[in-house]
Amino acid sequence: MELANINPDIVNQIKSIIEQARRNVTVAVNHELLRSYWQIGKLIADSEQVNHFNGMSERNFMLALSKVLTNELGRGFSRPNLINMKNFYKSYPDGQTVSDRLSWSHYCELLGVSDTDARGFYEKECLNAHWSIRELRRQIDSALFQRLLLSDGTLNKKKVLELAQKGQIIEKPEDILKDPYVLEFLGVPDDKPNRESELEKRLVERIEDFLLELGRGFMFVGTQQRVTIGNIHHFVDMVFYNKILKAYVLIDLKIGKFRLENAGQMNGYVNYYKTEVNASDDNPPIGIVLCADKDEVVAEFALGGLENQVFASKYTYYIPDKEQLIRQIEAVLEQDAQEAGES
Repeated sequence: MELANINPDIVNQIKSIIEQARRNVTVAVNHELLRSYWQIGKLIADSEQVNHFNGMSERNFMLALSKVLTNELGRGFSRPNLINMKNFYKSYPDGQTVSDRLSWSHYCELLGVSDTDARGFYEKECLNAHWSIRELRRQIDSALFQRLLLSDGTLNKKKVLELAQKGQIIEKPEDILKDPYVLEFLGVPDDKPNRESELEKRLVERIEDFLLELGRGFMFVGTQQRVTIGNIHHFVDMVFYNKILKAYVLIDLKIGKFRLENAGQMNGYVNYYKTEVNASDDNPPIGIVLCADKDEVVAEFALGGLENQVFASKYTYYIPDKEQLIRQIEAVLEQDAQEAGES
């Protein structure tokens, strides 16, 4: 039989079988690797406890163990990796809570997050959003957990625990907001964009990174989407659709401070989309004015009382100071606890 006469369906079916088998093997190998590393971590932790090691004797033990294991078994047993295994066991003493949907490299990144609430959040988001190692590292470095906590001004211990236990819950427009949005993936240019069109162009060039920063459920629709009101053409800088909220998200870029008139302009865009673009099963559109700076009082007066979901958020080209964000969170929680005690 000639090659040309082979039914392509049987080829596709065989390919599908092999690809699924390879995925199953990968999952099985990952499961066994995580189980083995957890068991090794437990052995190390138990040995240190039984022998009452101090700092120096613990270090010497790990160095010696690393050398023996490397000679006997080959690579993969460096002292830092053995420390990760020990911390893996200590962080997940119930091995049943370890998910084989995450790789060892994912867990090594997570172990670098000392705060258990933050680590729990990043783990849940890894599972929910299927983050790669690079994406997980970027979200940790940009302090996503702390930024989400501080974004809507309702920080409390309940919210901290909810994020830690469930990840980011997206049920209403406010849930997708961040303040600030971190655009470090554009670089930290000495020649920062001095026009909105230039910033827009750079974001489109790095649209995958921008979608990661926006969060789960976002699909890119396009730039400079025309809005015609009173025979005058206006253009929304960037339009997205959020599959979770089932709503269009309109973003207007501003390289300067947020101004009163920005809210009115965005409100008009949102009204147009609600009337002219929305399908019958779409929820009301969401408008975000993304600006370089924002005065909270100006934003309060400009956005207060609007029927539509219109928000203002800042962006930055720099990774936030994580320690400063942590101090802000601690201060708010401490004040919240004091007020609760007084009431």
